[in-house]
Amino acid sequence: MYHMDLRDSYFPKQDGAPEQAATVGDMLRRQAVEIPDRPALRELTFDGAVARSWTYDELRADAMRLALALASRHAKGARIAVYANNIPEWVLLELAAGLAGVVLVTVNPAYQARELKFVLAQSQSEAIYYVTSFRGNPMKAIADEACDQLPAIKRRILLTDRDAMYEGADQGVLPDVSPHDPVQIQYTSGTTGFPKGALLHHHGLVQNGFDTMTRAGVKPGDIFIHHMPLFHTTGCAILVLGGLGLGATMLLAPVFDPEMITRVMEREHPRFILGVPTMIVALIDQVEKSSANITSVERMMSGGAMVAPELVRKAKDVFGAMIQIVYGQTESSPVITQTRSDDTIDDLTQTIGQPLPHVEASIRDPLTNEIVPIGEQGEICTRGYLVMTEYHDNPEATKAAIDGDGWLHTGDLGRMDARGYLTITGRVKEMIIRGGENLFPAEIENAMLEHEDIAEVAVVGVPDDKWGEQVACFMRATCDKPPEAASLKSFIRARLSPQKTPAFWIYVDEWPLTGSGKIQKFKLAEAFERNEFNVLQA
Repeated sequence: MYHMDLRDSYFPKQDGAPEQAATVGDMLRRQAVEIPDRPALRELTFDGAVARSWTYDELRADAMRLALALASRHAKGARIAVYANNIPEWVLLELAAGLAGVVLVTVNPAYQARELKFVLAQSQSEAIYYVTSFRGNPMKAIADEACDQLPAIKRRILLTDRDAMYEGADQGVLPDVSPHDPVQIQYTSGTTGFPKGALLHHHGLVQNGFDTMTRAGVKPGDIFIHHMPLFHTTGCAILVLGGLGLGATMLLAPVFDPEMITRVMEREHPRFILGVPTMIVALIDQVEKSSANITSVERMMSGGAMVAPELVRKAKDVFGAMIQIVYGQTESSPVITQTRSDDTIDDLTQTIGQPLPHVEASIRDPLTNEIVPIGEQGEICTRGYLVMTEYHDNPEATKAAIDGDGWLHTGDLGRMDARGYLTITGRVKEMIIRGGENLFPAEIENAMLEHEDIAEVAVVGVPDDKWGEQVACFMRATCDKPPEAASLKSFIRARLSPQKTPAFWIYVDEWPLTGSGKIQKFKLAEAFERNEFNVLQA
């Protein structure tokens, strides 16, 4: 923990491991020299068996050859899209693009033709690298449909076609690449609507992954299972670049399957696992059901959605490890703050930790942009190496997100205590205005998550003729007979003032999620207005 005694809600940049402005290629070459024979990447099949494997030197060699092939057909700075699930070729393409100075546009493998066409056109991609299908989604057919309408797409290459992938490697020449050059365009999750393309640079992704995994306690030589989607910064930055940057061994799973992942954990003895809360819940359930021996796990990390205090305690009981919570967004490469494994239980369950090394953070008045006093609510902002270059081809959105002093405005509301620990209190745009009073969903969600029968919560504002908006509380229960509305009302009234009490209580079996596991609240609100739920009232 950084020992701070702050007067205002501003956390200055602190030291950690040295800040080194490095490219993806710099990191890969360094590891291939220092630990050439250490296992770097091992491919898991759908049943959990190990298929192909690469040492650090073999990974460098394959990535270098693919980079030369890319350089033979794409100029430095060209945009190329990757549309695939978790396979080693995705990782190789990520590394090769970094070496070749090419900008990788990451695409959700669940996208349909309309969504894919938007990303390809908006990013100005000139090629797509894809797989034939995944989970019943006919991706080659979808890609062909989208690309037939986009003359700018000059190449369509299957990631599994080795000859096509490496064609031209003998003619390619690698350009000079700077740590501040763009390396990826990642499209924001779309929790509130239309996605924007965050243009991310080498320094941001490489340093952020390294610092996040370092605080997570990952050590050189550790084994970890990678089941997060590669198209998101958690998958391709924190786990791939961070894990490789630390010299760990990555077991790449093609999909998150809790039964398969549990079997692999029991066999391979990983020290570290990461997952969004829904994944952690599923793993806990599977471990308890199977009585698997997972005592090797010493560190856990989660984020991307509310992490219930009860889930943190349950993980400690089952895995013997505390969940470290990370907070950030795509635009910040992605992690801004992170708790530590030796933080107190209150800090682990009620805060999002202190900022990473080399990162500034502040809480600012959304109206005046002034830093607020300690303990007051405002917008969480960050500054430093981690901030994106811009939203691609969207200067208005960039100007709204990054102010003249370089502060990235996250859109999240929060507070900072004198130690520099942050707590999220809501979203600037998700604020519910009920009868002229501002209500913040995160406050209500945090209170509801204290209920032992409630696993996950999403609070949303819905239209109301009298009040303007009313509070709707969507929940996923932990038991077969969930509490009635009257009981829930009594529970929340004991913790919050009356105006914050939800008017509507809705149980759901599953959430509308983004590809990175975040709940799409706008879809809940839309479905509520269409009367698609069984609504309880007290």
